[in-house]
Amino acid sequence: MKRNRYTHMPNDKRTGRSKQVSRRRFSSIPLSIFPLLRDLRCFPIYVLAFMLVSISSCSSIDCPMNSLVYTQYQLRNSDGLVDTLHDTLTISTQRAIDGNDSILINRNVRTTEFSLPISYAHPQDVFFFEMIDTLTKATTYDTVTVTKEDHEHFESVDCSPSYFHTITAVSSTNHAIDSIVLIYPDVNYDTSRKHFNIYFRHRR
Repeated sequence: MKRNRYTHMPNDKRTGRSKQVSRRRFSSIPLSIFPLLRDLRCFPIYVLAFMLVSISSCSSIDCPMNSLVYTQYQLRNSDGLVDTLHDTLTISTQRAIDGNDSILINRNVRTTEFSLPISYAHPQDVFFFEMIDTLTKATTYDTVTVTKEDHEHFESVDCSPSYFHTITAVSSTNHAIDSIVLIYPDVNYDTSRKHFNIYFRHRR
């Protein structure tokens, strides 16, 4: 039996005759379009995968939790060896917000080194040193002034800027402190660097 090359469709409402559509009409569609249609079906999947990769890459950015950086002080004696301060050491600074003193180091004993934060809103940081003799309880005060330049530092466009610094000068009064020497001017996240050698007058 010879197969009819027409496909019967529902009757036409106007003529009552059955519509006939030739199968040859579909043969004019190029075969190369079918892989494209398959790719279009997968397009939402590609978009979703790209979004997941983008989100995961953004979440891998670690912004610093603390934007402050610290200066490192090393105690030394006149021979250039590491020294020990036997006095009780307290260091404070004046808060810019209310002008009150903020204690940074509280009653350290047998100090050989210490760290102090550095601000990013002022050209100078002023620190107040209080030394109490552990035997006589006599108290001595000194003031240390650090002059610096501030530089914005960006870890990422998604993070707030941090501030690095270049120390340009340091000075002090000389009651218990003999002298302070700047040995490394750049202050950043590297805590292995010593920025100052500080020499104390010994009363024993």
